[in-house]
This record gives sequence, C-alpha cells and structure tokens, in this order.
Amino acid sequence: MSKFRITEKSDLNSQDYLIEVEAPRVAERLRPGQFVVLMTHEKGERIPMSVQKAEDGRITMFIKRLGKTSLMLDDYTVGDSFYQVIGPMGNAFPIEKYGTVVWCSDLVCGHAENYVYCEALHKVEGNHVISIQTFPTKDDVYSEEELRSVSDEYYVTTIDGTYGVKGHYIDVLRDLLQERKIDIVLGCGDIKMLKEMADLTKQHGVQARSVLRQIMVDATGMCGACRVFIDGAMKLTCIDGPLFDAHKVNFDEVINRLGMFKKPEGVAKEAYLQSREGL
Repeated sequence: MSKFRITEKSDLNSQDYLIEVEAPRVAERLRPGQFVVLMTHEKGERIPMSVQKAEDGRITMFIKRLGKTSLMLDDYTVGDSFYQVIGPMGNAFPIEKYGTVVWCSDLVCGHAENYVYCEALHKVEGNHVISIQTFPTKDDVYSEEELRSVSDEYYVTTIDGTYGVKGHYIDVLRDLLQERKIDIVLGCGDIKMLKEMADLTKQHGVQARSVLRQIMVDATGMCGACRVFIDGAMKLTCIDGPLFDAHKVNFDEVINRLGMFKKPEGVAKEAYLQSREGL
C-alpha cells in the first residue's frame, strides 16, 4: 500500500493551515480546476480538497479549522501518512489565452485555487493576470508574495481596512470593470459573494466562472449530494464541475442547499471535540 506521507504542515493564520503530502502520481496529472479526495483510513470519509500547487511529486492544500473533518486533519503532523490521496477529480480549466483575467478569492479554498490558476495562466503569452484576495484583517493575510510572483497585478483587501484596500474583492472588481476591459473573471470562496460577482459581471457583459464547493459524499457522481442547477439543468459539481458559468448558476438553490447541512455539521464537530477530550 502506498503511503501518502505528510512532508510539511504549518499555520497560515490563526484559523487556516497548510498540509503538503507526497502523492507523485496525482501531482503529475493534476491541472488547475481539478481537486483531490483524501482518506485518512480505509473506511474513512472521502474528503474533497482544493489544491494550491502540485510539484516535485507533492501536493499542497489549504485547510480551515472549522468542522470535525478539518479539526481531525489538523491532528496530523509531519511524518504521518494518509490512507489515500485520490485524483485528479473534476474537470480541468482550459489554460489558454484569454486576455485580461481577474481571479477573486475570499475563503481558504479560493486562496488555494487563486494561486494554481494564476500560476498557469500567467505563463500564457497574451494573458494579463490580476489576482485579488480578501481577508477579515491584516493578521489573516497569507500567500501575498506567492501570488504577486504569478500575477501582473495583485490586490489584497481586508474587511476592517487594516491592510491593503478596505473592503471586499467585489469592490476592487467593480472598479476594474468600470476602468478597463476585462475579458474573464474567475472566483472561488463565499457563495453569496460569488453570486454578487456573477451579477456584477453580467451587468458589464463580461464572462465569469465560479468554483462551487458543494458537500460531497463519494465525489464520483454516485451519491448526487453535490447537485447544483446550471441554466435549469441539474449538474454534479464532482463530475460536471467544479467550475461553472457563473451567469447560469442558480445561486439561491446552492445557498439553500448548503444551509441544510449546518446543524449536522455542528453536531459532528461537538461530538468530535468531546471524544478528543475524553468526555
């Protein structure tokens, strides 16, 4: 049995952390837009994960300490191994000449995707890559230097205004759309803000794509848990996405569906914390 050994683990801020894992076959084939599935043990949960980079036989993932699964993964240390890293999953995004590309992120999965997309798009002659990140405050900011290195323009915004531009990526995007020609906008993160991004770009006649990170059970299209509606047709984010035309996404349905899982997620987290403390 192959061992998917953890080669690096470090904090990005007080809530988000980084895990790097040896997975040479996955790293060799993974492309921007695709994701992986982690399994900690043979009968364990299949955990879908965004990937920030795949190089030298290793993949790097950004994770937020939020629910049971993310807290469980945080218990792993360098030298430990996962049972499986499965992938690539989902569909790759075509890396080609688009012109002026804007990438927006405001949550941990989006910050990971931000880098892997920008790094690839920046290598294509004729692309002008603009990266925008949003964080609550200065102390939360990470990946700035890495993103600057793969972007023609980089903006960081903080909600409280303690660093960079005060506000949200949507505020910077609004200004960019008014000031110049933008060819495509891509984004991943908070669903409600992705809906705003879709509405804004549609007003300006600019194409937009959103990464949808729905709850998945198997990530192979069998369970149907990650269903979304795109232009009225049901799609599965695991096999049809996870990147979709933002102007065709039924965001209200996506938001309502995600809300269905809040209570059981909270129960699972509390049970895990109690078991870890021996209560």
